[in-house]
Amino acid sequence: MSAIVKEVYDAFLEAGVSEQKSSEAAKAIANCDTEFHKIETDLLILKWMVGLVIVVEILPILKSLF
Repeated sequence: MSAIVKEVYDAFLEAGVSEQKSSEAAKAIANCDTEFHKIETDLLILKWMVGLVIVVEILPILKSLF
């Protein structure tokens, strides 16, 4: 189920676009927003993975130096 971005829907209606097309456009923008949120979540996981790999690689080097 997709949500409708009310501001976008109202803006399209004020611009004279039909109600059905306004609704479809607002739903498409809402779907885009959820897709960006998923990408941001995936990037956060990747950042943690890279950080963990760096720690696992650097820790033995630092341990051998001290």
